[in-house]
Amino acid sequence: MDKLLETLCGKLVRFGNLTVRTSKGHRFPAGDGAGKPIEISFRDRRAELRFLRNPALTLGEAYMDGDIEIAGADLYEFVELALRNYDAMEMAGWLRFLEKARFATRRLRQNNFAAASRNNVAHHYDLDVRLYSLFLDPDMQYSCAYFASPDDTLEDAQLAKKRHIAAKLLVDPGHSVLDIGCGWGGMGLYLAEACEAKITGVTLSTEQLAIANRRALESGRRHNIAFRLQDYRAIDQKFDRIVSVGMLEHVGAAWLETYFRKIADMLEKDGVALIHTIGRPEGPGATNPWIAKYIFPGGYIPAMSELAAAIEKAGLLICDVEILRLHYAETLKRWRERFTLRREEAKAIYDERFCRMWEFYLAASEAAFRLGQNIVYQLQIARDVNVVPFTRDYILERERQLRAREPQPAPMRMAGE
Repeated sequence: MDKLLETLCGKLVRFGNLTVRTSKGHRFPAGDGAGKPIEISFRDRRAELRFLRNPALTLGEAYMDGDIEIAGADLYEFVELALRNYDAMEMAGWLRFLEKARFATRRLRQNNFAAASRNNVAHHYDLDVRLYSLFLDPDMQYSCAYFASPDDTLEDAQLAKKRHIAAKLLVDPGHSVLDIGCGWGGMGLYLAEACEAKITGVTLSTEQLAIANRRALESGRRHNIAFRLQDYRAIDQKFDRIVSVGMLEHVGAAWLETYFRKIADMLEKDGVALIHTIGRPEGPGATNPWIAKYIFPGGYIPAMSELAAAIEKAGLLICDVEILRLHYAETLKRWRERFTLRREEAKAIYDERFCRMWEFYLAASEAAFRLGQNIVYQLQIARDVNVVPFTRDYILERERQLRAREPQPAPMRMAGE
């Protein structure tokens, strides 16, 4: 067993300074010896055997279960080392087979019909809202922020994200706006208050819906804000503007054409849509099995080639593409640091295993963005070539106007407060 583990780790780890200690006390190096020395120890033979069979799934499970111990570095540094080696790894035969099988069956596993989508959303977004309040900003923005400077606060960067999106949407007073995947309502409330738009927001999360509706009521703008528990595929209305932030990742590879065809159906002829999504920079792939099992079941991060093909088939026009490379890495860093500071509160809500799962999720996500394995696309889409201004100068001008009209954000209260 020790020899098998040493052989596999030698193939998986080409860069860095890793030492592996087996449950029987055997120690061996992996990597080229460069960088900070990191050591991991396996607790027992069962953990080693599981890791040998499918490391992409079981590395995260081993950390959740306390089956591996990390010394000489924190979790983020170890996960970054693992991901830095991912693209260069020389996979054993059975691991290559698993990778190919995941890609070949991805459409079947992302069976995101209405009922499945509802269950998948509930798995992640119907968690206790107190958990999210531990690390998100007061507006509960759970997507990539927009940092004018890496030194910006999370609050400033999330406000800048909403402002940047609103500017690209060209929202004017009285415009009807659909927010697909409205979350806890922050984006819709911003567009209603700063742009005086009429907002319809849809979500599949009952927990998010309750809070979004309460916030709409408290805002004093309930007359022009409607949040609903509804699948976007069931909407039968036209809108001047459509925005979707962090929702496309839940659509699934097989449903991308459906998604954009539906946007084309719902968008007025002179309408504009803004899609903000995580993307793959290296072409189509398959969702990491640990992420699919524990964090985002049914989820898929699309490649630009997949997005462009689906948009083209829907008869829509891409007017503008902006790639936010390291903005999500900075966002996740702040979330991870905040979660760490309030970890005991999270443990009181759930348990130690959950906290370790959440730590692994935040660390792995940050490392993926930091290393360029994931990026964020903002796609501005229209049906008419003449709808969007001739140059991009309007974005800065619109942001200036919006900044002057922005209300002071009110912290989100917990139920019963």
